[in-house]
Amino acid sequence: MKSGIGRRHFLRQTGAALAAGPLIARAQTPPSERVRVAHIGTGNMGGAHIQAFAALPEVETVALCDVDSVRLAESAKRLVQRKPTAKPETYTDYRRILERKDIDVVTCATPDHWHALVAIHAFEAGKDVYGEKPLSYSLREGQRMEQTLRRTGAVFQLGTQIHAEDNYHRVAEIIRSGALGRIGTVRLWKNGGTRGLGFPPNQKPPDTLDWNKWLGPAPYADYTPVRCHGSFRSFFDYSGGVFADFWCHIADVLFMSLQPEGLSTVDARGEVPGDGIADTPKWIDADFAFKGLNVHWTTRPPPVPGAEKMSIGAHFEGEKGTLTCDYKSRKIRIGKEVLDDLPDVPVTLPRSPGHHRNFLDAVKSRGLPESNLPYARKMTLPMHLALTSFRLKRKIVWDSVKEEVAGDPAANYLLGRTNRAPFV
Repeated sequence: MKSGIGRRHFLRQTGAALAAGPLIARAQTPPSERVRVAHIGTGNMGGAHIQAFAALPEVETVALCDVDSVRLAESAKRLVQRKPTAKPETYTDYRRILERKDIDVVTCATPDHWHALVAIHAFEAGKDVYGEKPLSYSLREGQRMEQTLRRTGAVFQLGTQIHAEDNYHRVAEIIRSGALGRIGTVRLWKNGGTRGLGFPPNQKPPDTLDWNKWLGPAPYADYTPVRCHGSFRSFFDYSGGVFADFWCHIADVLFMSLQPEGLSTVDARGEVPGDGIADTPKWIDADFAFKGLNVHWTTRPPPVPGAEKMSIGAHFEGEKGTLTCDYKSRKIRIGKEVLDDLPDVPVTLPRSPGHHRNFLDAVKSRGLPESNLPYARKMTLPMHLALTSFRLKRKIVWDSVKEEVAGDPAANYLLGRTNRAPFV
């Protein structure tokens, strides 16, 4: 910028102008409103981010980063094929991206155990972040993320793209309207869990993969392919299995609809696979007691009408009726009636312009995006507690004010971990 001001300051000023009104905005907005974006992690979801942001007209993709040089080269090639004018620099160390003053936004689609560290370092470097789910590897990391975000004034969006779809908004409107009466119980589920993965031998990492950087803050482990791409969530060193992967996808509609507060107890049970080196849940069921609301998670659909046809879903039980939904559909049952909608319930929630678009608008306005970090942390927190209960094989009592497990040092210990040096 010729004036010497930083790009974040420039975007904040532009956002203030837009908020003040169209005449001021036209007077202060320069001819170019380019937002310069870098992508950290270029696998499946990283590739989706690259394509989604490249489709937005004001985005300039300037950098890509991955510890796997094959994935990095392939992602750069696909980007240029889609957008021939793109000239991204490529890196294997995300810190080189954060050193660049010309980058406004980073996306993070690394394995789960890197999410918090990348986001915190990006916030401190003056970048806004679009980060993949789950929000963080541990509960304590989520706390640190929110503390750093509030201190730096960064903008963050959790990559729960389904949050932007109409169905979740409509479910929330119906639940909030009171048409089903007070909701006392919600049942959430996702079919399937971790497979054992056998007992493969350790190997020398391929020359195209920096295994030490891939491990990063996680404890050191020798390389075997099943610990890495595609199945890393099968290991507690890096994630919490299918449960950690999908919790936020469907718990999101619960939190959108009811905004539950006052979580007091979490009781999880299940088992790990016995046929391999994987150690995250083969199945996990969990009960959560919120203030005035009971929530139950199961690995199989609950015995309620229509659930057996849904591999993932939510079932709201109210005084006057029920609502069962998944990503795209919903069924409302009031007495003997089965309905797809309640036309008398008005549209009250603004619809999303698209998850990536919403984030970019928030970057410009310095406002809160749909899946902002404080919301995402509240929504993610019960998942971490359920995994803690699962690992300890006992019910835990949660102090939602102090954010600690009452009288249980072992449980509190599992809510965070010390990062492996130097990834701190």
